[in-house]
Amino acid sequence: MALKKFPLPLRLRQMLGPSFVILALGLGSGEIILWPYLVSNYGLGVAWGALLGITFQFFINMEIERYALVKGESVFVGIARFLPSAAYWFILSTFIGFGLPGIVAASAQVFAHVFGLASFKWLAIGLLLLIGFILTFGRVIYKLMEKITKIVIFIGVPFIFILAVYLSTPESWPVLASGLIGRGEGFWFLAPGIAIATFLGAFAYSGAGGNLNLTQSIYIKEKGYGMGFYSQKITGLFAHKGEVPAIKLEGENFAVTAENINTFKKWWRLINWEHLLVFWLIGSISMIMLMFLAYNTVYGLAGNAQGINFVISEGLQISKLITPFVGSLFLFVVGIMLFQTQLGIMDSTSRIMSENAAIIKMRKTKNNRIKLSRLYYIFIWSQIAFGITLFLFNFYEPKTLIVLGAVINAFAMLIHIILVNILNRKALAKEFQPKAWRSAIIYVIIAFFAVFSAIVVKAQLF
Repeated sequence: MALKKFPLPLRLRQMLGPSFVILALGLGSGEIILWPYLVSNYGLGVAWGALLGITFQFFINMEIERYALVKGESVFVGIARFLPSAAYWFILSTFIGFGLPGIVAASAQVFAHVFGLASFKWLAIGLLLLIGFILTFGRVIYKLMEKITKIVIFIGVPFIFILAVYLSTPESWPVLASGLIGRGEGFWFLAPGIAIATFLGAFAYSGAGGNLNLTQSIYIKEKGYGMGFYSQKITGLFAHKGEVPAIKLEGENFAVTAENINTFKKWWRLINWEHLLVFWLIGSISMIMLMFLAYNTVYGLAGNAQGINFVISEGLQISKLITPFVGSLFLFVVGIMLFQTQLGIMDSTSRIMSENAAIIKMRKTKNNRIKLSRLYYIFIWSQIAFGITLFLFNFYEPKTLIVLGAVINAFAMLIHIILVNILNRKALAKEFQPKAWRSAIIYVIIAFFAVFSAIVVKAQLF
């Protein structure tokens, strides 16, 4: 393979984008639903879990980005080289983990309350179809997703922040500070009676969660980070006409020279800053303020344990404490953020499954004339059809679906963290491998997810 030049870094401002997309994937699961749900029932003593969870995900994501930056290909391509059967696992675990449409059901339930609808089932079906049409008729899908997520985050996050601060009391700030170090009201770290499965699900969703983290390697490739500059992009279903183009999932090679090592180090510093400022900082503030808002509005109220009623209760309390308009606006913004999260998840999961399906097909047929965009849309509409089927059979309680999906995805995270760790050791030259302290953090994360997954399995089986 001919050697390519390692591209020079972009400006930090030009690099902003992929972290917004992956941040937005978590807004509708851990940030808006699971952590505020736990706080509404158990208080701010669980807040430490959200902060630790998103910190773990920062390091997980950076190891995923490391591979794509150096190789110019997704981690799926790299993993398939030493473990071909992994492609089947990624398709199966992604569909099972994220095919459950809990987030769009939550969005529909919130919108139904805002607009006075008695049932949200048909609205949820309509929102799923709307997601399909948005993604199908976009021209370059990554640019579309980046634009949508930036708009939602830049409007939604400041609005939540202002509300949380306005409705806070002087007494609630020390409670928040204590909660961030694990001290609750009469407990440390885990509240008595807390559902371990729900806590693990919230922990896994402190950010993106599950296999969604792996799409970071696809998104930075699409953005053109490092060797991803040479990669192909996914376009809309109707963007190409005529002969099916050959696809190239493999990355490019470059010479391991002092100049290229120095260029990598510049990229590495920049992408760490980009992910730290956008994903970790904005994500942490979002989660903390959403939990703080839940504590100051609905903590201790009856009925919080029932589904996502606590979100509706938050809107009602805000209406009482400020004005009905602000309460309704809060619920509308939450509904939009949840919808955008489901949109992003549908895009990311379809990317994961289509790329792995292409890997399997090319390995079997030795033919690279595969329309990746067509596979992408097959998986989008398959997930939509699955979600609609669940709704038609009246299986649509949002929190149940979200918690079930989150537990599945926590186990999927354990698997992919191990695989990416092996991949970076096997595939990258020593000059580009993680330093000892980063490797130590990854091993701690693996141990944490292994122990918690075992606890959840034991609790469910015995």
